[in-house]
Amino acid sequence: QVQLVESGGGLVQLGGSLRLSCVGSGFVFVEWPMYWYRQAPGKEREWLATTASHIAVNYADSVKGRFTISRDNAKQTVYLQMNNLKPEDTAVYYCKGGPGGAWGQGTQVIVSS
Repeated sequence: QVQLVESGGGLVQLGGSLRLSCVGSGFVFVEWPMYWYRQAPGKEREWLATTASHIAVNYADSVKGRFTISRDNAKQTVYLQMNNLKPEDTAVYYCKGGPGGAWGQGTQVIVSS
C-alpha cells in the first residue's frame, strides 16, 4: 500500500537549519506531485511547498526564500531544506502525495529562541 515516512525533525535554535526527508513506497514516485505541509499547535494544517517532475516548484509566502523543496526520484524521496528557522516555524511537518493523497505520520520541528 501507499506509505510515506518523514524524518529529520528535531530541536534547533533560532536561525538554524534542518533538512526533512520523506520516503515514499507503494506507488510510482516519479509520476506524482509531492507536497510539504505543517501544523502548529492550535492552527490548521498549512501548505508549504509543491514539487512535480514537470512543473516548477511552488512555495507559500511564509517560507519562500528560506525553505527549498527537492526530490530524488531514484530514492523515492522528497526533501525540505529549512534555513533561517524562526520560532513560528515550530510545528509538525507532513509530506503528502501519491494515489489518494496519502499523508505521512509527521515529524516534529521545534525552534527555540
